[in-house]
Amino acid sequence: MIKPGGRRYRASSHAVLVLACLGLLLPLLWALISSFKPASDLYGASVLPLPASLENYQVATQEFPLFRLLLNTLVTAAGVSVGHLVIAVLAAYAMIRFRFRGQRLLLVLVTIALLIPAQALIIPQFLLVSRLGRLDTYAGLIIPQLGGCALAVLLLRQNFHTIPEEMFSAAQLDGSNSIQTLWHVVLPLSRPALGAVTILSFINTWNEYLWPMLIAPTPEHATIQMGLTLFTNTEGSNPGPLLAAATLSTVPVLAVYVFTARHITHAFLHSGLR
Repeated sequence: MIKPGGRRYRASSHAVLVLACLGLLLPLLWALISSFKPASDLYGASVLPLPASLENYQVATQEFPLFRLLLNTLVTAAGVSVGHLVIAVLAAYAMIRFRFRGQRLLLVLVTIALLIPAQALIIPQFLLVSRLGRLDTYAGLIIPQLGGCALAVLLLRQNFHTIPEEMFSAAQLDGSNSIQTLWHVVLPLSRPALGAVTILSFINTWNEYLWPMLIAPTPEHATIQMGLTLFTNTEGSNPGPLLAAATLSTVPVLAVYVFTARHITHAFLHSGLR
């Protein structure tokens, strides 16, 4: 019998985690390998792309506005992430540091907002953006999505609650006002939570399909999720360019995750030294 905490138990646990990771990575590896295969070998018996070909990437970058789609998605995801972060930080800080009538009601309303699906607000948001003349613009893509930051507010509120009260008292004795305390005390101590909120917001916005499809259907402001449908419609018999475009579309997300994860790890390792 394998005892919890023993060497065999740890080895078995790691083996299960490795198998789970391989299962999750297998579709990504298959897409990456297949993107280097020519159309004639895509359904061949060979697993490896021998010989490797960049034909699919040439089609994806030369015959379609791929880089424009990636730029539009990057601008939209970055704008929504920064907006969510600013709104959530200010709202969470106000909810824990200021006492006002209806504070509990506000918390209940934020929690209820978390339960409302974004699709339920599509029609009024579309009508509002349309009447303001912001269709097919970055403002129309970004601003309406800023309202979906209830999860970020709750996450940061819970994280701010873990900051010792002595830290706020010390800042007050030093003469810091509320904004200075937020900037010099709260934000440095909350880097892991800020990084987590940024990653969640960026990835969710990057993968958003319905709202960009309605607001920005033209290539000038269309996002990569809309652009991938072009490959599906025009290259239906040859999925190679679609796999190449999908592979390129994951690069910015991986870069943001790697960059942010490094800061989260650094904050965790040094949190006890402050």
